[in-house]
Amino acid sequence: MTNVLILGANGQIARVATKLFLETTDAHLTLLLRKARRLGAVDAGRVDVVEADVLDERALASAMQGQDVVYANLAGSLAEQARAIVSAMSAAGIKRLLFVSSMGVHDEIPGERHGAILDPYRNATRIIEASDLDYTILRPAWLNDRDEVAYGTTQKGETFKNPAATVSRKSVADMVVRLATTPGLENRHSIGIHRA
Repeated sequence: MTNVLILGANGQIARVATKLFLETTDAHLTLLLRKARRLGAVDAGRVDVVEADVLDERALASAMQGQDVVYANLAGSLAEQARAIVSAMSAAGIKRLLFVSSMGVHDEIPGERHGAILDPYRNATRIIEASDLDYTILRPAWLNDRDEVAYGTTQKGETFKNPAATVSRKSVADMVVRLATTPGLENRHSIGIHRA
């Protein structure tokens, strides 16, 4: 059984990933979010809920105890959050991090830089890539809510495929579950996720 800590557990991709983890794996989940009441009822046998902010060092350190994988699906002060996550994981001796960023952070879309909009994602990505963690950065295309799993991936340094096409949140969540439950898969890689 894998213990997975989901940071930003009320996020749209995170909610889909939580459902997939519970339906397709035996993973035990710890869901960390700022307002726990947003979740509603949870399976108390397989899910723990922590109401906290990722920037609360004490709460984050406590939530890290006993985890095998940390999956971060965050918004806001991304660089500050990335630093807090790397620090807490290092202190807890956890190596595996899955971090959702954005397509375009490596300038992999010809003719597009998206200016300062992507700077928080770029900065957070750099912080994680500079760590000694076994990270996987996920860089999804624009997202949709289709009930489908249909995606392909590209590596850092490759041109992003189909940047104008949307990819389902369920596709990204499927990749998160695969990464969390398959040791060594895409370790220390930054992968683009596009509509197949």
